[in-house]
Amino acid sequence: MNFPSKLIEDAVNEISRLPGIGKKTALRLVLHLLKQKENVTEDLSQALLALRKDIKYCSKCHNVSDETVCSICKGLKRDKSIICVVEDIPDVLAIENTSQYQGLYHVLGGVISPMQGIGPDELKIESLFERVRIAPDDEKVQEVILALPATMEGDTTAFYITRQLKDLGVKVSTIARGIPVGGELEYTDEVTLGRSILTRVNYSAD
Repeated sequence: MNFPSKLIEDAVNEISRLPGIGKKTALRLVLHLLKQKENVTEDLSQALLALRKDIKYCSKCHNVSDETVCSICKGLKRDKSIICVVEDIPDVLAIENTSQYQGLYHVLGGVISPMQGIGPDELKIESLFERVRIAPDDEKVQEVILALPATMEGDTTAFYITRQLKDLGVKVSTIARGIPVGGELEYTDEVTLGRSILTRVNYSAD
């Protein structure tokens, strides 16, 4: 692709590094920004810089947050006796959009994948066990829902977590398999995902 300006080329190259955006789409975005008032580009730049500089991760569930503890963990109406374990942040957003779940979350930051060299120590798994162990009596965890991908890696992660929770006296369930095998939660329609949460089933590592 030939560019009339090195500045445009540099901008296109940077934007095209984002997932799902090719050079042609990046070029359209760059040309669109050029047509806008200067403050539009400045506002976008400032928002992205603030995002990168000021975003935090919840000290309890590891979800993105503006503060040390996220709004979900602090929510007075959330059921603190239930923790839904998900692979990553988009899964939290997907489940929240169903409006069918009012418990808490725990973001692992991935799933166990020996082929990629990802073991339990590379994920936020130990902090999940710690949450179950040290929860005060009025917030005692009674159920852990495994809302993980219907893949070999997801099943491996679910099995590992279930085995570790076995001696902690907590119920372990998994979302119903209305989610297609190999499917990702963030791409599942809200009705199917919502029903999967409501019709979750007990999970056993035996």
